[in-house]
Amino acid sequence: MKQSIKIMSEYQLSVIDGMIDWVRVIDKRNIVFFANKKMREDLGDSIVGKLCYDVFCTGKKCDNCISNKTLRDGTIHRKETNLNGKTYMVVSSPMINEKNEIIGSVEVFRDMTVEKELARKISEKNRKMSEDIAFSRNMQMRMLPPKGIYNSVNIDYLYESSESLSGDFFDVFNMDSDNVGIYICDVVGHGVTAALLTIFVRQSLRTIAKGRNNADQIIADLHKTFLALNLDTEKYFSVFFGIYNKITHEFQFVNAGHNSIPILLRSGTKEIEMLESRGYPICNIFDSVEYDIKTVKLNEGDKLFFYTDGITEARDIFGQEFGVEKLIKIINSSDSILKELKSSLSSYSDVQKDDYAILMAEII
Repeated sequence: MKQSIKIMSEYQLSVIDGMIDWVRVIDKRNIVFFANKKMREDLGDSIVGKLCYDVFCTGKKCDNCISNKTLRDGTIHRKETNLNGKTYMVVSSPMINEKNEIIGSVEVFRDMTVEKELARKISEKNRKMSEDIAFSRNMQMRMLPPKGIYNSVNIDYLYESSESLSGDFFDVFNMDSDNVGIYICDVVGHGVTAALLTIFVRQSLRTIAKGRNNADQIIADLHKTFLALNLDTEKYFSVFFGIYNKITHEFQFVNAGHNSIPILLRSGTKEIEMLESRGYPICNIFDSVEYDIKTVKLNEGDKLFFYTDGITEARDIFGQEFGVEKLIKIINSSDSILKELKSSLSSYSDVQKDDYAILMAEII
């Protein structure tokens, strides 16, 4: 950087005198031959004529003297330094005479103490926030149901989040000795708020569903519980909830606004069925909501796939969505469905833009 300052006129000196930053000019002997009004007021008029380092009572040259560098090579230099308990950003620029000779270095001292302290506090808050989010992420992962068998239902799944905290969640739990509850939900948004709502859904559904076997009433009560939170209308979630009875082999289900229709893969025949049912999402727009309940008979080896739109709406480089058809094709043709699906999603979309989850429940 070869910018330079010619010998200053009286007008330029008056402008510099009015600056709130300290400004001084140092000659090749490191002697201060000009200091602006602000610097003289703070450090005294006697600083003019002193060696530059004696002004700050250091008694020796700075280890990193940017003025000497400027005087030597004619370029602008910067450094951060601590003086009398304050932090300054110092910039040195060359002063040039009429013969284009470097005769001095102009140093500007900007007090950065407040900014540095603010940056330190922000950094500390960010560090604490990152630790809290990491802890919350760990808790959210630990709340996912362990893979394995629940009342004659064997589960496996994929779960990924676009941020450190996800708005997608699912759960599988034994409601009693014969019934197992299965659901998947998608909370609007991402981050801390969405993650907190997934915790609300998990704890509420497990409490509400215990010892009951009517899926429609369970979700209606979940809606009432949500209303009691008195949240903004922008906060809502969808949920698909079902109950499998190992004695009757029936799976009853309701859909509270979940737009990713679960898929049933029949064993042996490879027949595909979509578990369609209509219902409003869980939100505070309606005081009360009734949900349609449907029932399907399941056989040994049948597989249920519950998923969120992060899978079907994943986009390639051309903006094309992965789509339900590709998902069904993998489900209907692969022997390792979840492994194949994860590989396909990774190759299809380089950048994961949304949370996604898929839960596979096999009747055994």
